[in-house]
Amino acid sequence: MDYIPQMEPCFDEKEINAINIYMKSSGWLTEHTVTRDFEDLIKEFTGAKYCFAVNNGTVALSIALLALGIKPGDEVIVPDLTMIATPNSAYLIGAKPVFVDIENETLCMDFDLMQKAITKKTKAIIYVSFNGRAKDLEKFSSFCKEKNIAFIEDAAQSLGSLYKNKHLGRYGDIGTFSFSVPKIITMGQGGALITDNDELAEKIAYIKDFGRKCGGTDIHYYIGYNFKITDLQAVIGCEQMKKLPQRIIRKKEIYDRYINNLKNIKDINYIPTNLDQTSPWFIDIYVKDPENLAAYLELHNIGTRHIYPPIHSQKAYEYLNHLVFSNTEKYSSTGLWLPSSIKLTDSQIDYICNYIYKYYDK
Repeated sequence: MDYIPQMEPCFDEKEINAINIYMKSSGWLTEHTVTRDFEDLIKEFTGAKYCFAVNNGTVALSIALLALGIKPGDEVIVPDLTMIATPNSAYLIGAKPVFVDIENETLCMDFDLMQKAITKKTKAIIYVSFNGRAKDLEKFSSFCKEKNIAFIEDAAQSLGSLYKNKHLGRYGDIGTFSFSVPKIITMGQGGALITDNDELAEKIAYIKDFGRKCGGTDIHYYIGYNFKITDLQAVIGCEQMKKLPQRIIRKKEIYDRYINNLKNIKDINYIPTNLDQTSPWFIDIYVKDPENLAAYLELHNIGTRHIYPPIHSQKAYEYLNHLVFSNTEKYSSTGLWLPSSIKLTDSQIDYICNYIYKYYDK
């Protein structure tokens, strides 16, 4: 079989035709009406009152922190198991990320450990819904309100996922999404912030556009930046959003087929996923020998990807190497993402599972 990548984007003639139509319309390419259309689609899908498209998910988190008044030296609590963009977004504005371990059920931030990490300098918590999973969001939200701490949801992996029938990203003061290549919809790059708060929405609008009230003027009310996307990206985003409902269905079918095919292999562990609420981003399995399994699958044209290493173990954060986060270390050292593209066929999934069976039958 031809090589099966761990992930690849999915475009077709709909995006091609939409770009051609836009380019013939004398559009200026810069952020304008099509971007507003894209934001409206996100609002409609998630139920949020406001949506702001920006150039990537990292910037979306940094804007959220700025809008919530986080300043240099403030502490921002993040999970140790996440893509490095989460803590880096705090560093970008001069804040200090403080790491806590994850809990076993969802691989998301442990609520009790979060409480223990609070200091007088704690000004924000960024909750990462790992692979579309979530837990204790009402507890996090209530705690943050009680302590006057900003609560941000990093829902980069969670477009199409719910918690108790409410879309992820809507439990925090601000929720953020990413539209980079591996995500369920993509514009190559891109991100978005959602909120129901009028005051925060106004701040976000200023921050992402040089601190001015609207484009085409040079009157600036706040310190702001150029964090806009382009209408050309939004053209693709609008077409991708039209496909999102069907993609969510297919993601769940893919996950279900993997689990049913592999359920009898005792050497493979899974994190329970409620498919009524969760649209899995990647198909994740947990095994004792992920490196050897990955190498074996690569020999048979099957791409995989290791779960994120613990942030505290990375060279970029080497000043934290002395810390211990046992759950993060356990799942990071055993986790493997299997091919998870929306383009996967049932026959490809069966092929992958067949070789996983062969590996464990050796």
